[in-house]
Amino acid sequence: MTKFLMAVYGPAEYDGEFYGYGSEEEMRESMAETSAFNESLKEKGYWAFADGLEEAATAKVVDGQGGAPVVTDGPYPEAKEFMGGFWIIDVPDLEVALELAAEASKACRGKVEVRPFQTAPPS
Repeated sequence: MTKFLMAVYGPAEYDGEFYGYGSEEEMRESMAETSAFNESLKEKGYWAFADGLEEAATAKVVDGQGGAPVVTDGPYPEAKEFMGGFWIIDVPDLEVALELAAEASKACRGKVEVRPFQTAPPS
């Protein structure tokens, strides 16, 4: 089994009411579909961890490379979209990870980036 990060992207800023969704109905439908997707991951034994993130404006960037750490507000890159949530999955291979990412994208209504962890599976 191999661990992958599936990161879902959304708008950099969103209103607190619908979290970037067009309406309350769309938000509720997506949350229900994402919850069902999460349950499916658990049933298949692929679930490791998942969670949503607060909007990018709440980020802090820490640079500890110098004498004293420097902490600045906001996300490191400037972009229109930022990671809004993620899953860590443990699956047989990339093909399964990509299939699950397509399901995740449909459920949460956002693009999903898939990246393997560097950790090698046990031999």
